Amino acid sequence: MSEANRRQRDLDRSDYHHLAAFRRVLRQFLAFSESAARAAGLSPQQHQALLAIKGRDGSAPTIGDVAGDLAIRHNSMVGLADRLERGGLLRRQSDPKDGRRVVLALTSDAEKLLAQLTAAHREELRRLTPVLKLLLAEIGD
Repeated sequence: MSEANRRQRDLDRSDYHHLAAFRRVLRQFLAFSESAARAAGLSPQQHQALLAIKGRDGSAPTIGDVAGDLAIRHNSMVGLADRLERGGLLRRQSDPKDGRRVVLALTSDAEKLLAQLTAAHREELRRLTPVLKLLLAEIGD
């Protein structure tokens, strides 16, 4: 019997219960996130793009970088960047190190909006942390 078959055979009702509960908590967080973005005047994808740009490791991202982070096509990210730019939340600028590259930067309005959203998300994660820790411990057993 293969290892995968053995693991599958060893599943019991609690494994399904814990996984379902974990997915429910993740969906609750995602629903919170989508609702918070919309309340701030953004689509969830716009919020994710702003967060991906701000959350980079210090390097200014390109359209391709953010598309990869969001797991969307390059042309979809171009359209998203266009909308964010029209909304005054994003600037495209030449990379000072390599003028051939165009990098994305948040405007001060985007920085303020993102800070508000991030603070709210941090609070929601703090609220969910005890439940997530318990579920992860139960799943890991």
